[in-house]
Amino acid sequence: MKKRLLIGVCAALGILCLGLQAQELTVADILSKSLEAQGGQTALAAIKDTTTSGTIEITQMGMSAALTIYQKEPNMMRMDIDVMGMLITQAFDGEKGWFINPQTGVAEEMNEKQSQAQRLQAMGYDAALNPEKYGITFVLKGKEKVGDKDYYLVEQTFKDGFQATLYINTATFLTEQIRSKTDAMGTEIDVETLMDDFKNVEGLMVPHSLTILQGGAEFGRVTVAKVVFNTGLEDSFFKMQ
Repeated sequence: MKKRLLIGVCAALGILCLGLQAQELTVADILSKSLEAQGGQTALAAIKDTTTSGTIEITQMGMSAALTIYQKEPNMMRMDIDVMGMLITQAFDGEKGWFINPQTGVAEEMNEKQSQAQRLQAMGYDAALNPEKYGITFVLKGKEKVGDKDYYLVEQTFKDGFQATLYINTATFLTEQIRSKTDAMGTEIDVETLMDDFKNVEGLMVPHSLTILQGGAEFGRVTVAKVVFNTGLEDSFFKMQ
């Protein structure tokens, strides 16, 4: 009798395990849940521009500065860093990147490589909502445990071949880490962005703490003080003057 009961329990557990395997999430399921966790497609699609302000601490240089990042959908971005009264500006106007040379105060166009990096950073919520429009593809690379958290590893490939791995929390479906590689003076190094302190801002979950690691060492830390949506930023604000 006990033997038959044990066999029955094992069989039931086997059926349950098979059922769970059949319900394993696909990459499309994970991305859909991730969008929902951020606030939902309707709320994300309603964002026309975002202004993020706070501070950035350059760990390796032992200095901090005021930081303001402006993003306008779908692909414009401007970053202003105020270091001891000196304004450092980098931007992407939807077609090309540019910067203000801090030594001369003159706006200059970025080279092709720098401009392409700015293009990727300038992508907003529209790229997350409509990745196929930008030639972005995703592949699920399995799961990984980091500390006490489990993550889905989703490899993101852009049209130009650039790749990044998204670490999506299996419980919250929020992206808490992004890993990629970058070229630093001819040497390829690992870059990690760790996102934490998510807060609800007008219905959207936004990280308020970002730590950037390069080659495994902390390069910088961003602390977000305020996030504002839909302030009516003009295209001209992102153009090189």
